Amino acid sequence: MGAEGPAGRDVLRRVVGGQRRDVVLASLLAAGHQAGEALVPVLIGLVIDRAVAKDDGAALWLWIAVLAVVYVGLSFSFRHGARLSERAAVAAAHELRTALVGRVLDPAGGAEALGLPGALVNTATEDAKRVGAVNVAVMEAAAALAALGVSAAALLWISVPLGLVVLLGTPLLLWLGHLLSKPLERRSEAEQERAGHASGVAADLVAGLRVLKGIGAESAAVARYRSASRASLGATLRATRAQAWQKGMTLTLTGVFIALVALIGGRLAAAGDISLGGLVSAVGLALFLLGPLEVVGWVNSEFAQGRSSAARMAKVLAAPPAVEPGPDALPVPVRGHVRLRGVSYGALRDVDLEAAPGELLGVVATDPADALALLGCLGRVADPDSGTVELDGKALTALDPAEIRKVLLVAGHDADLFEGTLTSNVSAAAGPAGDIVTAAMTAAGADEVAEALPHGAGTTVTERGRSLSGGQRQRVALARALAADAPVLVLHDPTTAVDTVTEARMADAVRDFRRGRTTIMVTTSPALLAMTDRVVLVQGGRVTGAAPHAELVRRHESYRTAVFA
Repeated sequence: MGAEGPAGRDVLRRVVGGQRRDVVLASLLAAGHQAGEALVPVLIGLVIDRAVAKDDGAALWLWIAVLAVVYVGLSFSFRHGARLSERAAVAAAHELRTALVGRVLDPAGGAEALGLPGALVNTATEDAKRVGAVNVAVMEAAAALAALGVSAAALLWISVPLGLVVLLGTPLLLWLGHLLSKPLERRSEAEQERAGHASGVAADLVAGLRVLKGIGAESAAVARYRSASRASLGATLRATRAQAWQKGMTLTLTGVFIALVALIGGRLAAAGDISLGGLVSAVGLALFLLGPLEVVGWVNSEFAQGRSSAARMAKVLAAPPAVEPGPDALPVPVRGHVRLRGVSYGALRDVDLEAAPGELLGVVATDPADALALLGCLGRVADPDSGTVELDGKALTALDPAEIRKVLLVAGHDADLFEGTLTSNVSAAAGPAGDIVTAAMTAAGADEVAEALPHGAGTTVTERGRSLSGGQRQRVALARALAADAPVLVLHDPTTAVDTVTEARMADAVRDFRRGRTTIMVTTSPALLAMTDRVVLVQGGRVTGAAPHAELVRRHESYRTAVFA
């Protein structure tokens, strides 16, 4: 299982520990149930020896009543034990999914770098389910051990040689079952890895379906998914072969063991060392032992798959954060003074940039990589390699990312919409719909989007806003960013998919809406830049100019190329 082995075992222990009460009660009930099951052949033997052989009708009815009481107890213990174990498994899987989603959504980041979103979804669903099922396996293991223990004690009472065979043979079977589960554990981990990758590729392709169709790349996309799917199928077949081999060998060993018990019991009965009832009990126990011993093999299989899934989950849960939370508190109130001092990160080199409180600042980056690096630093998705980013004089590295994002919002160019109504998307960060939501929709032109939809702002938007056009999605996303009403708002190319007339109207409306609060627009749109107080030009990773838009147009050829080309 590799380096994640100990971490995986920690996850398993936490799952079992978190549901300790239900698991313990389920295990006790299941152990009681299997102990009762093991006593049934013994009671039948006693009925034969003490009632049937002696032709004692009263004794016969007495033992039948005892058997009836045992079966009532078996029914109660099975029903409630199964319910508790299933509840523990489902609750544990839910807790793991919640913990994993919380880690992925942690403002400090880091987990998203471990794979495609589809792969993380697979880990949160299939792996969580497998690890949660360990609780059922623990209960079944307790039941099987109880059955083996009671059976061994009963056989010792019937005949010491029979009891010793069971007592000595059972640990050997358990050890062999553990060895047989090792290949399955390795291949199960590979199976889940491949399945997660295939799910990630599928989700990635579905998300970019429109783009793929637009550039005629369907065949390449199909080939990519076919390759991932075939690799997943191959891993699944290898895991299935390992599971079949493990189960087949376990059944073979179990059959040999049961045959040995029956053979010894038969020879003892033939020699007169045990009674007819004792022989019936011994044969009945030998047949009964098939169930617990088969469960032992199943438990080993479940533990093997649970350990591999736990290791995958542990890898996500233990992923180091992309940025470390700082110890300081946000300044109160937040004025919105943003400053970069000698920042170097990615393509940026010694960038000095300042946005005064309430200023509408434009940033033009001739290289998209410069823009992305700047956005990453401002949103504290990553910390600069050198230099500092400050908010009201406080370095962002000294603040908690979760607190930063309450007051400094970076609205990315490719921001997704969520499944729900138009209003619920816009009000996601603003609370219940109210005046600010209506004003934000108007400023972003999203009110026009609502008017074009069959149920207005109450129209349901599909996942990622695929039911809307590109321009409509941008306007709704911009309205959502405005409705958050953050003291500092950073917008990245918010109008690239709208027409020029709408863009000019939106630029004017956004300026009015954000008046008095700091707004940074990272864009090359002339309509948006014309509304700014000042524009900073970033070229080759460095600041090469800062002036009003009109002045930069007059004196900077590279600026004119970036904005008007």
